[in-house]
Amino acid sequence: MDIRSLIAAERRELVGFLRALTDEEWETPSLCAGWRVRDVVAHLLYDATSVPAYVGAIWRARGSVEAINGALVDRERRTPPARLVDRLEASIGGGIFSRVAPGSTLADVLVHQQDIRRPLGRLRHVPEEQLVAVLEKPDPFARPKQYTQGLRFVATDLDWAGGEGPEVRGPGEALALAMVGRPVVLDELSGDGVPTLRERMPA
Repeated sequence: MDIRSLIAAERRELVGFLRALTDEEWETPSLCAGWRVRDVVAHLLYDATSVPAYVGAIWRARGSVEAINGALVDRERRTPPARLVDRLEASIGGGIFSRVAPGSTLADVLVHQQDIRRPLGRLRHVPEEQLVAVLEKPDPFARPKQYTQGLRFVATDLDWAGGEGPEVRGPGEALALAMVGRPVVLDELSGDGVPTLRERMPA
């Protein structure tokens, strides 16, 4: 399956999951600092946003990724959750980011699905093909090198390893989150590289 098909599968699963959330769950804090579940979903609408609207957001934010993300999320503060999900569903199989940066898009959608699911206690088995693709190419906008440089990551539940240095071992899903700075997974990891990884994580 190609990367764009994996993105579509990941979005499809997320849409089905979101359809079943309660109003309270939509307001639950996610693993993304300052963002509720609904804010993460709003962020994931970049492939449902018109090119002119996105270009305008880039211009107003002067190219800052954080400012662009914040502005696009703020724009959806009053959008009903059902409408957010409808728009996310409409982006399945399309979108400029899925076309021009499929690897980064897959990593972003997969990690953000976990950012939503973990605080809600709604864990899942991440399909191996999608997980390996993200382990091989973490989202560059999350600056993964600040966490992964000089360490070797070894998955304990699938045949994957990458990097050189002291080892960080654990389930592939936990490794994928660790690579982009999610400290919630640290206690699920083992190996001589974990203390270094812990020091690099945000407070």
